[in-house]
Amino acid sequence: MKQDLAIITQQFIEQLQSSFEGEIDCSEATRQVFSTDNSIYQYHPQAIIYPKHQHDIEMIMRLVSEHQYQSVVLTARGGGTGTNGQSLTNGIVIDVSRHMNKILSIDVQQKKAIVQAGVVKDQLNAELKKYGLFFAPELSTSNRATIGGMINTDASGQGSCRYGKTRHHVTRLSTVLRGGEILHSQALKRESWQQQILDKTPFQKNLYHQIFTVAKINQDIIKNSFPSLNRSLTGYDLPNLLDDEYFNPNALLCGSEGTLGIIVEAELNVLEIPKYRLLINIGYTNFQDALKDANVLMQHKPLSIETVDSKVLNLAKNDIVWHNVAKFFPDNHLEKPIEGINLVELDATTEIELKQHLEDFLQHLSQDRQIERLSTTVAWGETEINHVYAMRKRAVGLLGNVEGEKRPQPFVEDTAVPPEYLAEYIADFRQLLDHHGLEYGMFGHVDAGVLHVRPALDMKDPKSLGMIKLITEKVVELTHHYGGVLWGEHGKGLRSGYAPIFFGQAYPLLQQIKALFDPFNQLNPGKIATPATLPTSKLIGLTEIPLRGDYDRQISKIDWNNFGTTMHCNGNGACFNYDLNDPMCPSYKVTRNRIHSPKGRATLVKEWLRREENQQSSMGFDQEVYEALHGCLSCKSCVGQCPVKVDIPDAKARFLARYHQRYPRQLRDYILAKLEFILPQVASISSLYNVTQRLTLLKSFQKKILRMTDIPLFHPKVKERLQTYGAVLVDQDLNNLPSNEHDVVFIVQDAFTRYFDTSVFLDLITLIKKLGAIPYVLPYFPNGKPLHVHGFLDEFEKLRRKNITLLNQVSDLGYPIVGLDPAMTLVFRQEYHKRFTEELPEHRYQVMLVQEWLKQRLDEFELPKLSTTQSMYYLAGHCTERTQEPKSNQMWKDIFQVFGLELESLTLGCCGMAGTYGHETEHLNQSKMIYQQSWQSKVELHHQWILATGYSCRTQVKRLEKTQLRHPIQVLLEKLG
Repeated sequence: MKQDLAIITQQFIEQLQSSFEGEIDCSEATRQVFSTDNSIYQYHPQAIIYPKHQHDIEMIMRLVSEHQYQSVVLTARGGGTGTNGQSLTNGIVIDVSRHMNKILSIDVQQKKAIVQAGVVKDQLNAELKKYGLFFAPELSTSNRATIGGMINTDASGQGSCRYGKTRHHVTRLSTVLRGGEILHSQALKRESWQQQILDKTPFQKNLYHQIFTVAKINQDIIKNSFPSLNRSLTGYDLPNLLDDEYFNPNALLCGSEGTLGIIVEAELNVLEIPKYRLLINIGYTNFQDALKDANVLMQHKPLSIETVDSKVLNLAKNDIVWHNVAKFFPDNHLEKPIEGINLVELDATTEIELKQHLEDFLQHLSQDRQIERLSTTVAWGETEINHVYAMRKRAVGLLGNVEGEKRPQPFVEDTAVPPEYLAEYIADFRQLLDHHGLEYGMFGHVDAGVLHVRPALDMKDPKSLGMIKLITEKVVELTHHYGGVLWGEHGKGLRSGYAPIFFGQAYPLLQQIKALFDPFNQLNPGKIATPATLPTSKLIGLTEIPLRGDYDRQISKIDWNNFGTTMHCNGNGACFNYDLNDPMCPSYKVTRNRIHSPKGRATLVKEWLRREENQQSSMGFDQEVYEALHGCLSCKSCVGQCPVKVDIPDAKARFLARYHQRYPRQLRDYILAKLEFILPQVASISSLYNVTQRLTLLKSFQKKILRMTDIPLFHPKVKERLQTYGAVLVDQDLNNLPSNEHDVVFIVQDAFTRYFDTSVFLDLITLIKKLGAIPYVLPYFPNGKPLHVHGFLDEFEKLRRKNITLLNQVSDLGYPIVGLDPAMTLVFRQEYHKRFTEELPEHRYQVMLVQEWLKQRLDEFELPKLSTTQSMYYLAGHCTERTQEPKSNQMWKDIFQVFGLELESLTLGCCGMAGTYGHETEHLNQSKMIYQQSWQSKVELHHQWILATGYSCRTQVKRLEKTQLRHPIQVLLEKLG
């Protein structure tokens, strides 16, 4: 049967291709990447279709309705971040996010926006912000969640008590129905709806009559079956289909998870951004007190109340976001630790009203002694509020960033009960989990009675399957007891098997609705409801399809451990961030191909390791995995920005080391791997080298044979004596180390700044000298980053052991060690500390970034009075530096302030160079496109005042703009005179 279905699906695809304008991808790698979302499941589709426009989808839906293709299955997919497998299928995926992502119009006067289904929520709000407007509600996944996905799950989030759910803001929908017709739907006046559909097709008229009849004759069943909740049952929202005033078919489509049609376009109601807002952050001795207090605090009419427990809060302390929010959660002076927090947002139309609201609220806190509150802080203004909410938004991902193999799993993670019962409900919920010895983290929307909880399980352990069933059954009973639902905001998906329990007598009505739209159960089957016309069809049970753990347990323990955080990617989708001015994964942003995202690459690496263990590897799949990883820039933004710290550059290096044991390398790889070793020798003939590099014949050879382009030239000052600038040279045997000097700084030479951007290196020596310290330059030694990037791990291991010995010896003298280029310097902290063999070398050293040493130095060094010159500069930090050491930009700002200068950090993505990536001919076009997406406009606007810390960044700008950016130390040196 499966084989027959595969043949029919292939015939369907072949017939579709004849006039289809989008893309169709049946590759193993793509199917693998689309087999997961942010749930516990792994379900392999047969193909992924990327429609270019609405006509493509019409064509698909016409073809699928033909008799011979009535067994073909279609499932729509947006951001792919669902926690319940909503968009997972063993059929065909229709992904609208790649092409159908345009904001079509914004009507400021009417406060309306028309968008395609693939538009990302934050993308829309960034455009709306120009007019003082925004689209509610607020989601934790707002930087990658598509509007189509929000509509299909009737998404809600923070602020829903004020703003409602997605359906409250949908005024019109365009949906492609099975058969290819376009249904343009909106709320219709109940008394005249029949006159308002006269222009519709006969099929659509009949559809409207049928669904109206279902709603009208079953009003008592509907009222008795649907609980009254802010986060009510999603999917086929019959209570809101028909009321005394309106007949609104959109109530069925919002939350339908693609089971009724493919939503392609929406008209949305948008709101004015609250002009005055603040966020009160309250710390408690325990999570239960936070929940109890929230009920009381709701009486003061806040915009929202969000709750986070100590598990999430403590994980946040080790995350990239913490440096922005630490001041709001002070715990150093507290006798008891904070075990729960409430984030209470207040808003008002005037500043006076907001201050009065705050004063009344704080007065209540001071007078109410029923709950012990440990701390109260206030975040003012958009920037501070957004920093705190960024921490809250990362809660789901952060829960996956724990030690050990037991990781929080989403299967009972968005239950909702009436808010007045939430504290009691959670007490019972915690008792259930505690009884079974499960660890967990909790957070949620206490104002709406929604709880997010993920019990920790090792999904590689077959016993976890039984625990998932047991806990789910118990939570279904518990939630039902408190008058709640199993799915408060994340949709049903593969938990739809419990729909008959919660819908009760209304469930057959849902089956009737499904049959009217999809009589042969082809649209995302097994979710929400089965068609009444097919009595043999059934909902998919909780554990009836494969789980990720079923595949993960087939990977050897050694590989699982060696590939580290990559193995624990939980699919939260933070790497799908649409924002071009964010450094997260430039290769995904430029390709819009999920294979070229950290999540996609992590999925492929796991499958590759599984096949290796089971001796199922094939050249075709190996090559697909290679192409996916070869597209990685090794910028390491994923390591800093992924809540789980998925490290794709490290996984790439380990993959290449093994891949090239079987498949040959390019000649270029060997040259790049040895680049750091040969530069000192070639530098001795730098003039001759520079002349030959300008020869057309050599450039052609490099481009065609070596597949390299725009190879950098040696700097004119490369041969200058460092002693001339005040440096003390340490020889290779470390014989010339300081003995009695007090103020010494050791400088580590990196190949690229030292030989290709020598003036910056010389200026560092001069600056250190002017700040009253003695610059000791360590003997040049290869750092090994190119070896690691290209997977020469044996050679890298030998080199790093040698270098660690040297750095330890220097560090034992007690003087600071400084590196100039951030990407190279951070290798000493990260790759040098990772395990590549059984024994990790001891590392006693610390190589500081320049700004770290300067900040430390300026705290104890008194600068002379400085002249006033141009005072505003713009910092373009290296993306590796910004994501691995998020305090670095602020350090530069503080340093410039000491020098009497203003420095503004630019919000930027990646420059597109990333070491050797931008010099590889197959990546040249993408390198330029990445630069154009974010850097180009900023450089054109501020080029003479932009300062760049990264050698790669300065090289890219010089190559594409013929402009030489300065390093921040060069401005500081200029200021000293």
